Amino acid sequence: MLEELYQKVIQRDPAQPEFHQAVQEVLESLEVVLEKHPEYRSARIPERIVEPERVIMFRVPWVKDNGEIVVNRGFRIEMNSAIGPYKGGLRFHPSVNLGILKFLAFEQVFKNALTTIPMGGGKGGSDFDPKGKSDLEVMRFCQSFMSELFRHIGPHTDIPAGDIGVGGREIGFMFGQYKKLRNEWSGVLTGKGREYGGSLIRPEATGYGAVYFGEEMLKTRGDSYNGKVCLVSGSGNVAQYATQKVTELGGKVVTLSDSGGCIYDEEGIDADKLAYVMDLKNIRRGRISEYAEKYPGAVYTPVDNSLDYNPLWAYKADCAFPSATQNEISAKDAQAMVNNGVILVSEGANMPTVPEGVNIFIDNKILYGPGKAANAGGVSTSGLEMAQNAIFSSWSREEVDNKLHNIMISIHRQAFEAAEYYGSPGNYVLGANAAGFRKVADAMLAQGVV
Repeated sequence: MLEELYQKVIQRDPAQPEFHQAVQEVLESLEVVLEKHPEYRSARIPERIVEPERVIMFRVPWVKDNGEIVVNRGFRIEMNSAIGPYKGGLRFHPSVNLGILKFLAFEQVFKNALTTIPMGGGKGGSDFDPKGKSDLEVMRFCQSFMSELFRHIGPHTDIPAGDIGVGGREIGFMFGQYKKLRNEWSGVLTGKGREYGGSLIRPEATGYGAVYFGEEMLKTRGDSYNGKVCLVSGSGNVAQYATQKVTELGGKVVTLSDSGGCIYDEEGIDADKLAYVMDLKNIRRGRISEYAEKYPGAVYTPVDNSLDYNPLWAYKADCAFPSATQNEISAKDAQAMVNNGVILVSEGANMPTVPEGVNIFIDNKILYGPGKAANAGGVSTSGLEMAQNAIFSSWSREEVDNKLHNIMISIHRQAFEAAEYYGSPGNYVLGANAAGFRKVADAMLAQGVV
């Protein structure tokens, strides 16, 4: 039945390969679950869970500084609200399309189910590219985008957050427009500035969470980060704070990257060097190639599209934290990582490893934390921000970090125990999919055919 369902998804939603990939990965894990729980099959839970509850698409017209009118396309995928209001980020990037956002929303459903916080799954965004735009241009776009989106969201309905291309600046502009249109202050967006309802640790949360999840995986083998050499891709919030936390826990990060290429610093990216990266990326919005100019001991390798592998994953290391984008680790990259001594992969990005690469990690007994479990720290802290907004309170940095750490420990435990229960000890892909699916499926059963 599940193979038939997968083929139906392909036929119904052609030209959405990322969504097909995400659905296939989950469905492959569900065979053993449905064998033990035939009630899910008879209630057609798999068929219902792959179909979004609502898809919203709209035009976003805005005016450039030179007076030129531009029209972008906006989206919001409200995937599943069985266990709580829709929750998931907004992505502003030229690659954004319906298939990518459906894949992200589908993943978000199971990720959110694992967090222990009552949140459904959603995702949205636009094919707008904030790179190279002035603050005023970004503001005008965000205001136009929110002028339509505000009709479909709310603190008890759908609570968007940031994602690629949507940081504090964009969240602020959108929140201001929502507040004006609704004439109310509410926790409708997360990732807000600290001055107007944001939570401490939110920028750090996804990176910290991926490292905390990896730490729990290492503990199952009596190991730790102490002395470990680590590869990190990307150079945004997730990569920056994964680097920071790995360093705090005794590891050494030697790589970072952006769309132009990657740097390798054999000496390690210590606190001072990371501070430079944060200024470069967060304030000056520069390129990672400048790191090698600042620190001559580092090697910069520009992107070469003729290569069938990513040079970043070819360096010898113990741990890897892919934190850039989907499908950044090919099968060839995965095999290179295994050959070069990597024992742990904890995904900071969403679905950064192709299916063949995932199989290589699992077959070689790598401690592999899939994104829906390992990078759930971001949405978990968004949930904590929602809780603080709801009671008009603010928690300390230590309090939020401690709650985040405990949530990641709980997510690891759920995935670990589910993998054992369904006969595949150590398979966190099966464990995360099964644990997340069961929570959502039970809620859907309880609520009837809706």
